[in-house]
Amino acid sequence: MSSVRDNIIQIEERIHNACIRAGRDRNSLRLMAVSKLQPLEKITEALEYGCRLFGESRVQETKSRRDLFPADAEVHLIGHLQRNKAKDAADLYDAVQSLDAIRTVDALERHLADRKEPLAVLIEMNTSGEASKDGVRSFDEVTALAERIEKSDRFHLEGLMTIGPFGAESDRIRRAFALLRESRDRLEAVMGKQYPELSMGMTDDMDEAVLEGSTLLRIGTAIFGRRST
Repeated sequence: MSSVRDNIIQIEERIHNACIRAGRDRNSLRLMAVSKLQPLEKITEALEYGCRLFGESRVQETKSRRDLFPADAEVHLIGHLQRNKAKDAADLYDAVQSLDAIRTVDALERHLADRKEPLAVLIEMNTSGEASKDGVRSFDEVTALAERIEKSDRFHLEGLMTIGPFGAESDRIRRAFALLRESRDRLEAVMGKQYPELSMGMTDDMDEAVLEGSTLLRIGTAIFGRRST
């Protein structure tokens, strides 16, 4: 059985090769270890190897082990945020990547007054059209949500996030990722601000994501192995 360290080394080689194909600098994107539902010993191994960016999807799970992550680690919420978990999310995470409703922004804002820095957030967009996925589905919804976020000094909008279509052909995956990039570019033009983060790409579609401009890869299975649950 390969170790977390060995897996990360293999992923880095894969990212390096994808960056060469895309004509990109490896330093233009970050690797997130998606630690949701993973045992503590595997997370500890990733930390020991130097990982400092982690993605969690369940607020209650993060709450039970937040102390595992050192002060220099970033922990992002990448799963859907329920409004009744907004208070805990405001305390637990360095960033929330999955905002897709104004009412969720409203709920979060009520609990951010005590934070020293604004909460980094991303808007989740459903670029595949799959009914099973969360995220706003149109550029008008992206704009409306961005305008609401920008009205508050308790948030720092950094960009957009999406999940690629599951089990799709490479061309379809790339179209979904290209749509996120194009939507980000349009949003920058409308808002007159830069939103550099494009969080897209997981274990099965990281190559397509790098080619389409991802700045943050969310990798779970290729780092930690298949989950038991």
